[in-house]
Amino acid sequence: MPETIQDISKNCITYRAHLPGAGVFQCSITGLSFEVKSAVTITYRYATWTRHLSEADQDMWVPAGPLFHIEVQPEVVQAVHLPHFICLAGDVDTSLCIIAHFKSGKMTPERPTRLIAFSAVLENPSFSLLGVLWRKLRSAFNSFPMHSLVLIFQQLSAANTTLHLYLIPDDNSVKQAIEKQEMNWNSKLIPKPPPLNPLFFGSTYRVTSTNSVVITPEAHLPFCYKSPEEQQLFVEIYIRNTAEEIGFLMTDAGKGTVVWRASLRSGDVNLPAPVSQTLSGAAFLKKHKTELCSRMSQLSTILLHLRDANVINSDEEEEVRHQDTNKKRNRVLLELAEKKGLNAQEQLYHILQMKDPFLIADLEKHT
Repeated sequence: MPETIQDISKNCITYRAHLPGAGVFQCSITGLSFEVKSAVTITYRYATWTRHLSEADQDMWVPAGPLFHIEVQPEVVQAVHLPHFICLAGDVDTSLCIIAHFKSGKMTPERPTRLIAFSAVLENPSFSLLGVLWRKLRSAFNSFPMHSLVLIFQQLSAANTTLHLYLIPDDNSVKQAIEKQEMNWNSKLIPKPPPLNPLFFGSTYRVTSTNSVVITPEAHLPFCYKSPEEQQLFVEIYIRNTAEEIGFLMTDAGKGTVVWRASLRSGDVNLPAPVSQTLSGAAFLKKHKTELCSRMSQLSTILLHLRDANVINSDEEEEVRHQDTNKKRNRVLLELAEKKGLNAQEQLYHILQMKDPFLIADLEKHT
């Protein structure tokens, strides 16, 4: 897990990985990987394509993964694995793939050393801004199959049950931006599987339900790439009664084929008061303190969100990180939130709902 640094002035997160020796490191947050031949510190963060691609380049190329700003000592990294979301199964023309390398504000295309599932490999790289692009073909633009994600969030402060459903390429920078926005809207992630098969940019997909729900503004979602800085497209689903299981389908609007299906059960959502028997955040943390000390994970991400929300400061973050075991770090964090009061405990509970919903759901079964 890399060290995470919040840069408030630039409104971005920087990651720093201290690698102790030769080997392979994969970032669990971004999917970025490095093969190094000696000990080194690597600093990297997401950048945005729209800020760096010229209009002419945007007409010619489509992003196929995140853009990264990478800083590292020269000649130590033997290869970098840059994440992409192109599905390579079947007859895909991989010659259309390049790695964009930005130098002095100008893009230089480089051929990847090899293209494998979910990443493009570049050996003996030099670093600045790097990311994977795919060349557009006017006659067959829709023929590129993409790995995708369906993200569903419940708005906890909305009337009855209100969901936001997103369809996005499998790009962690876009997913992270959506999670941050939804957290600001007091929402909780409801994990569901991705689409059954690869999807296609330029196609439109229709969301329907087996039950009576209200979908706005309309049930159709275009599948496209939007920069993490832009507002992502979603449909709002209003459910008056969640007592019974609700089925959702997504179909290709042109072909009529089902590309995704999922079921929403009463245990997936927080029921509105006074029906809900769910504990408050503070009561939940107190009741399950022992289990949380043992089972809470993704601590770096949790601390980052708490810093971002001004719940803890840098000294308090360091106090947590300084503990020598995960269990001790978790206990110190929980006690710190308890000392800070109800707001801090509610913030921590909300972050856990977003980042580790399976743990929360499992513990709530015993509430």
